[in-house]
Amino acid sequence: MLHGISCNLFYHPCDFFHPKAITACTKGESRIAGTDFSMGEAPAFFVDELQKEYGNGFDIKSKGGETAILMGNRTYVIGGACEESPLSIGVQIFDQSTREWIYPTVLGTKPKPCKGLSAVLLSEDRILITKNGSTPDDFAWFLEVDTQYVRQQKKILGTDVVAWSKGVRGYAEKPVVISGPSGVGKGTLISMLMKEYPSMFGFSVSHTTRAPRAMEKDGVHYHFIERSAMEKEIEDGKFLEFASVHGNLYGTSVEAVEVVADDGKRCILDIDVQGARSVRASSLEAIFIFVCPPSMEELEKRLRARGTETEEQVLKRLRNAKAEIEQGQSSGIFNHMLYNDNLEECYKSLKKLLGLDGTVTAPPKSSPKVVDLPMDHSVAKIDHRIIINSKTPELGKASTNLIVLDVSSLKGGAPGRTRGLDIYTMDSFLDGLAGINH
Repeated sequence: MLHGISCNLFYHPCDFFHPKAITACTKGESRIAGTDFSMGEAPAFFVDELQKEYGNGFDIKSKGGETAILMGNRTYVIGGACEESPLSIGVQIFDQSTREWIYPTVLGTKPKPCKGLSAVLLSEDRILITKNGSTPDDFAWFLEVDTQYVRQQKKILGTDVVAWSKGVRGYAEKPVVISGPSGVGKGTLISMLMKEYPSMFGFSVSHTTRAPRAMEKDGVHYHFIERSAMEKEIEDGKFLEFASVHGNLYGTSVEAVEVVADDGKRCILDIDVQGARSVRASSLEAIFIFVCPPSMEELEKRLRARGTETEEQVLKRLRNAKAEIEQGQSSGIFNHMLYNDNLEECYKSLKKLLGLDGTVTAPPKSSPKVVDLPMDHSVAKIDHRIIINSKTPELGKASTNLIVLDVSSLKGGAPGRTRGLDIYTMDSFLDGLAGINH
C-alpha cells in the first residue's frame, strides 16, 4: 500500500490485496516518505530535483509531462524531448548506486512528445507508457529495458540501451517466408496466391542503397536509402536480412513487414536461403517454406526453357541451386518442404499449409471502437490488466469512465510492434472487478 498520495490516483477495494496496483501518474503532486519502491512503482517527478531528494524517502513531483519508474537500483526518467531527437520522447536513467545520470542509446521507433504520460512496470524487462490525450493508435508504448533484443544490442554497441516498441491492438498473421532455387516456380506460386487472395496477402517493400531507376518510386518499388543510414539501421538491428549485391545493399526491414501487418494483410517474403537464415535468427515469428524441384534434371529443363539466361548463367544457377537445396533440406531453417513436380498440386499444398481453401475469403475489415485516452486520468495495475480511470466524460458516453488494458497475451516487441493488446471500457470499477475475477 502507498499512503499519503495527493496526486490523482484512485483507490479501490483491491488495494489491500494488490500492493503493486498503484503506479505512476503525471497530474498533480505527491510526497511519499519511507516508501519502498523496489518493485518500480514510482510517481512522476521533477528530473532536476531527483538527485537532491533521495534519502530515507524523497519528494516526488510532476513536471513537464515527465514520469519515472524504479527498477532495482535504476530510476528510468521518461518524458520531455529527446536531446538527440527533439521530436521523440526522451529517456534518462539515474543510477542510485553511483549517483550518476546515464544517457542510454535509444533504439526502435520512438514515440512523439505528448502533454503528459504515465508509466506502469509490466515485468523486469519492460515498462508500459500511456500517452495522455492521444489517439487510440498512439497511446500505448513499451519501453524495453532488459529484453533479449536490448541485451543483444547492448553487447554489440557496448553501451546502455533501451528500445521503444509501439503497442498495437489484436494480432497479425505470421509472415510467410518462401525460399527455393531459381526456376523452381516459387514466384509463380506466390503470384497465384496473390491473385486468389489479393486482400489477404502483401509484399514488404525492400530497402536498397542503389539509385532509383527510371519510373521507380520511393516506397513503392524500393525504399531508397543512403548507404551510411542503412548500415546504421543494420547495426541497430532494424533489418531482418540484408545482402550486398554488385556493391549495393539490399534488405528487408522489420518496419517494412510491420507495415503490411498494420494494413491487415499477411506478409510474404520471397528471399534466398541466406536471407531465410537471418530471419529465422531474428525475433520475427514466421512460417518458413522451402520449394524444391522434383529433380535437378527437371530444374535444368525449366531454366533452359525460359530462354532468358546464357549457358554460363544456366550453369551458375544450377550450381547455386544444388547448394541451396542441400541447405534447405538440412539446415533446420524451414518448417515445411514443398516439391513442385505438379504446379496445381503444389499450390494446393501451399494453401493447405496456410490454412486456406477455395472457399476462403478475406474477412471484412472492421473499425475498432475509438477509445481516446483523456488528459486527466490515473492508472492502476491488477495482475495483467491496467485500469485507467478518467476524471472527465471523454470516452463518447458520459457513463463510461474506466478503460481496461489487458496485457496478458503480448507478442513481438522492439524493433517492431508489440501486438496483442486488448482494450475495453467499463462503467465502474466494481463492475470491472467482477469481470476480472470471473
